[in-house]
Amino acid sequence: MKTALILSLLLLAAHPAPAAMHHHAGMVMDEKGMIMNDNPDTLPRDCQKLSETVDITIHAGQQHATRFNGKMFAFDQQEWHVKPCAKINITFINDDQIRHQLMIHGLPGYLYPEGMFHLELNGAGELKASLIMPSQKKTYLVHCELPQHAEKGMKAQLKVDGGDGDLPSIPGISAAVKADSYPVDWTRTNVGILLLCALAGIAVPFFILKLK
Repeated sequence: MKTALILSLLLLAAHPAPAAMHHHAGMVMDEKGMIMNDNPDTLPRDCQKLSETVDITIHAGQQHATRFNGKMFAFDQQEWHVKPCAKINITFINDDQIRHQLMIHGLPGYLYPEGMFHLELNGAGELKASLIMPSQKKTYLVHCELPQHAEKGMKAQLKVDGGDGDLPSIPGISAAVKADSYPVDWTRTNVGILLLCALAGIAVPFFILKLK
């Protein structure tokens, strides 16, 4: 009996059960990531019924930033359009081995605490969740709130009923509030060093050829 019990315990230790999802006040979390304020069925107060159901897949990662000069992170798309009172089923895919988020801000607080919808992956993987948009004609910010991720390109916008304009600093869509600048201090010393390097680049190959 004791031998059987010991063997059972060893088998459990070798094959632990998958980590359970933790639920708390609109948040679902496990070792993979987190979902906050998933809302697949509750209508906003200004909606009588759903206007449409839209399935959107959003990729996040460094590879999607190569289209934009000076950017390090990005979503694979920078803009989405839906009708008022649309239900959006989002599949969020992290293509990197680092943590990324997808956050939508400005939603009604009575339905989405803190006015936001939030998906987060701690590394490469996939999460799915839904939200229902209000009827207001508005442009919503979609971004990753991790330090420097939005500043380095992980920003987009979601337009309901055409939106109420473009948000600033959306890669490929709107101008940056503060554009990157790389000024050069053209002092005499810097110019002299540049000329010296240019002359060395011309002279060294000839010198090597003569030695041969």
